[in-house]
Amino acid sequence: MQILIVEDDKKIANILRKGLLEENYSADIARDGEEALEKIYINTYDFIILDLMIPKIDGLTVCKKIRSENTAIPILVLTAKDAVSDKITSLDAGADDYVTKPFSFAEMLARIRALLRRGNKADPVILTIADVTLNPATKLVTRSKHSISLTAREYALLEYFMRHANMLLSKTQLLEHVWDYQYDGISNIVETYVKYLRRKLKVSPHAKDLIETKRGMGYIMKS
Repeated sequence: MQILIVEDDKKIANILRKGLLEENYSADIARDGEEALEKIYINTYDFIILDLMIPKIDGLTVCKKIRSENTAIPILVLTAKDAVSDKITSLDAGADDYVTKPFSFAEMLARIRALLRRGNKADPVILTIADVTLNPATKLVTRSKHSISLTAREYALLEYFMRHANMLLSKTQLLEHVWDYQYDGISNIVETYVKYLRRKLKVSPHAKDLIETKRGMGYIMKS
């Protein structure tokens, strides 16, 4: 499950992202409206958390732009504005729900789950690369009909690879998207988890290794 957090307050954005990672969601951060629209154009997201008071392009405009091009993706507005008129304006712009600051992260999670349960429009697309499939809704991973059991971090790493198939991903990118921005653990954590993932995807002696190492540059999962 890939979530985009559009929030210019670095502390709030990082707290949200850390909490979502702990709940086994993948999360990107955009610091302004312009960056948000660029990321949405490049990547596929299942959910958007959108602050209204952001630089360059305001949140309402971003919301209307997203909704004009994508009627399915759930949008949860997060803002310090708590007037009823602000809530109505956000919903009219295309938002699906509204949370005011300060907020409870537990409530935020409950609202995310509720929106994702609403009908088929919120069902994430099943990802497929070669003979590997990943269902973001059930977190079921299979290869050639073999079910693969992954840890939460291995799953997040595989999902990020599959959402960016045929793209060179640096270690820094993987650390930022699969681990915390401020991760300061063992230096070879990416190599270690890629090794774990390769081992688990090797469901038979003849199964092809889909994750290619580009020395000094990063990794590519080829379709």
